[in-house]
Amino acid sequence: MDSENLQTKWGQFISLVTVFFFWGFVGSANDILIPVFKKVFTLSQVQSQLVAWAFYAAYFVGSLIFFLISLKSDVLQRFGYKKTLAAGLTLSALGSFLFVPAATMESFPFFLTALFTVGLGFSIQQIVANPLAIKMGSPVTGAHRLTLAGGVNSFGTTIGAILLGIALFGMGDNQKTALSLEDIKLPFIILGMAFIAVALFMLLSKIEDPAKEEEVKIEAGNKKFAIKDYPQLYLGMIAIFIYVGTEVTIISNLPALLKTAEFGNILEEAIPPFIALYWGSLMIGRWNGGVNVFNTSKTTTIALKFIVPALAFGVIIFTNIFAEHNVSAFYIYPAWILLFILISFIGGKNAGKTLMLFGVSGLVMMLIGLIYPDREIAKFFFISGGLFLSIMWPSIFDLAIAGLGKNTGKASSFLIMMILGGGIIPLIQGRICDFDLSNPEGIIGISWTHFSYIVPLLGFAYLGFYGFYCPKILKKQGVFYVETEGGGH
Repeated sequence: MDSENLQTKWGQFISLVTVFFFWGFVGSANDILIPVFKKVFTLSQVQSQLVAWAFYAAYFVGSLIFFLISLKSDVLQRFGYKKTLAAGLTLSALGSFLFVPAATMESFPFFLTALFTVGLGFSIQQIVANPLAIKMGSPVTGAHRLTLAGGVNSFGTTIGAILLGIALFGMGDNQKTALSLEDIKLPFIILGMAFIAVALFMLLSKIEDPAKEEEVKIEAGNKKFAIKDYPQLYLGMIAIFIYVGTEVTIISNLPALLKTAEFGNILEEAIPPFIALYWGSLMIGRWNGGVNVFNTSKTTTIALKFIVPALAFGVIIFTNIFAEHNVSAFYIYPAWILLFILISFIGGKNAGKTLMLFGVSGLVMMLIGLIYPDREIAKFFFISGGLFLSIMWPSIFDLAIAGLGKNTGKASSFLIMMILGGGIIPLIQGRICDFDLSNPEGIIGISWTHFSYIVPLLGFAYLGFYGFYCPKILKKQGVFYVETEGGGH
C-alpha cells in the first residue's frame, strides 16, 4: 500500500466497522419480519410496509433532533464520538429488548415502536460513524475506508436474512411452517446484548476523536446557508430519498410478489434465500468497488474486479447451503453479475457517469422484469436491482456536496435525513400491491403486485437523470468533484 494508506488507523477502524455490520443485519431482518407480521396479524400489503416506515422514519426523526440540538451545542464536540456512538448503540439495544414485551402482548403497534427505537439509535450511529470512518487516517483514503465499511454493512444484510430465517423457521428437516411470535424473542434478546457489548467495547477502545480544530475552523467561517442556492444539493436530497426508497421497496415487497400465483406461490419459510441474494447483490457491488482500496497493478485490479464478486457470490451460496436451502435456481445469477462488472468498467471512477449508467441499467432490469414471460427468470431481473444500486450512495453523496465548502457538514445532515425515503416509497408500492384485493385479475395481463415494480423503475429513472444532469450544474459553477467508487449507507 502507498504511504497514504499506511496512515489509516486500522485497529480503530476494524473496531468501528462492527457498527456497520449491525446496520446491515437489522436492515435485512426487517424483510423477514414483513411477511411474518403480514400473516400473523392479517395485514394488507401497505400495512405490512409500516415495518419499513417505522424503521426508516426513525432515521429522519433522529437526524432532525440531532441537528436541532447541535444548533445550540455541538453534540460531537461536547460528548465526543465514542460516547455519542455508545449512546446510539444503547438506544438500539433498548429497542431490541422491546421486541420481548411486543411478542408477549402480540401487538403490531408495539413491534413498530420497538423498530422505531432501534432506528433512532441507528440514526445517531450513522451521523457519528460515517464521518469517523473517513477521518481515521488520511483524507485521500477516506472514501476507501467508507467503501470497506459499506462492504461489511452488506455482509451483515446478507447473513442477517439467513440467520433470522433459521431462528423463525428452522432448517432442513426441522423446518416449520407454523409461525409463532415467541420465536422472535430470542434473536432480538441476543441482538440487544450484542449492541450493549459493542457499546462497552467502543467506550473501552482506543478510538480517538478527530481533531476539534477542524470543526472550530468551519464554524468560525459560517455564513447564511440556503439550500435553494445549491441545486446539486436539493436535487441530491431527492436522489438520496429515492435511492434508499428504491433499495428498500424492491426487497420489502418481494415476498408479496413471490407469493403470487404467477411467481410460484412461494411461502414465508422459503423467502430468506431470495432476501439474502438481494442484499448479497449489494455486497457483490460494494466489494467490487472496494478493490480500489488496494494499491495493485492495473492487471491485478482488473482481475480482482472479477475474482472479488465471484467470492462474494460464493459467500451467498455457502450461507444458504449452510442453512440447507435449495439454491439451484441461483446458479443463473452470475450472468447479471458479469453484466454489472462490465458496466462498472465503463463508468470507471466518475461519479456522474457511474450513477447515470447504473440508473439506466436498473431501469432496464425493472422493465424486463415487468414484461419477461418466464417468471422463474423475471424475479432475478428485480433482484438484480441490488447490483446496480450497490455503489450509488457515495456517487450521489459526492455530487450533492460538491462545491459546498464549509457548508458540507450541514449538507450532509440534510442528506442523512432523506433516508426517510426507505419508509415512504415502500408504502406507495405496497398500496399498488393491494389493488389485487379488489381486482385480482390485475392490469395489462399481470397482477397489481407484479405491476407495482413500476415504482423502482421510476426511481432508477430519476437516479440516472441526476447522474446525467448534476455534473452539468457543477460545471456551470466551476466545480470539479472528486471521483469515487464503492460504499454504502
